[in-house]
Amino acid sequence: MGDMLRLAVGVMGNAASMLLYAAPILTFSRVIKKKNTEGFSCVPYVLALFNCCLYTWYGLPVVSYRWENFPVVTINGIGILLEISFILIYFWFSSAKGKKEVAKMVVPIILICVATGIISSFVFHDHRRRKVFVGSIGLVASVAMYASPLVVVRQVIKTKSVEFMPFYLSFFSFLASCLWMAYGLLSHDLFLASPNLVGTPLCILQLILYCKYRKNPIKEKPQKWPDLEYNEEKIKQEFPLDEIKESKLIVTENLNTKI
Repeated sequence: MGDMLRLAVGVMGNAASMLLYAAPILTFSRVIKKKNTEGFSCVPYVLALFNCCLYTWYGLPVVSYRWENFPVVTINGIGILLEISFILIYFWFSSAKGKKEVAKMVVPIILICVATGIISSFVFHDHRRRKVFVGSIGLVASVAMYASPLVVVRQVIKTKSVEFMPFYLSFFSFLASCLWMAYGLLSHDLFLASPNLVGTPLCILQLILYCKYRKNPIKEKPQKWPDLEYNEEKIKQEFPLDEIKESKLIVTENLNTKI
C-alpha cells in the first residue's frame, strides 16, 4: 500500500512538474516570433537544467537502488530536453554578449555534472554513499533553482505589480513542490524532500504576493525619456500627450540655449 501511494504521488508530481517545465513555451514562442530575447534572463533555465541533470542521475540505478526512483528519472529526463531546447533558442536569438554569458554558465554546469557522474561511479562503491554525494550536490542545485524567482519577488514588492510573476508559474511551482516533498517523505529520502521544504514556502510567498497585488495597476514608469529617434507611435502609446509636449519643449529650450 505504501509503495502504491508513493508511486501515485510520483505520477502526480510528474504531471505538475511537466506543466511547470512546459510553461516557458509561450515565452520562447514569442522569442522565436520576434527573433529577440527581449531582455529575458537565461539563468532560471540554466539552473533548471543543472537540477534536472543531477536528479536524473540520482534516480538511475547507478545511484538509487534499482528503479526505486523511476518517477524522478522520467520527469527530469523530460526536463533536460525542454531546458536544452529553451537554452538553444535563447542562445540562437541573443546578442553576441548574451551568447558569451550563456556559454559561461552552461559549460561549468556540464563539467560539474560530468565530474559528479564520474566520481559517484568510480569513487563510491555502494548506493548509500552515491546517494549522499549526488543528493548533496542536487540539494544545492535545487535550492538555487527555487531561489532564482526571489529576484521577481523583489520586483513585485517594489512595484506592487504582478506583471512579471504569472500566476500559473507560481501555482505549478507550488503544486510540484508539495507533491515532490510528499514523495520524498514517503520514500524516507531527505535528498528529495529537503529541496521542496525550501521551495514550498517560497512558492506560498509568491502566491500570497499575487493575491495581494493582482488588482493593482502598474505603477512603475520608465525613468528615462526615449531617444529622439525613438518611434513616434511607441512614444504616443507609452507616454501621455502632455508629457510628450513638455519633453519636446525642454529639448527645444536646450537646443536654443546651445545655439
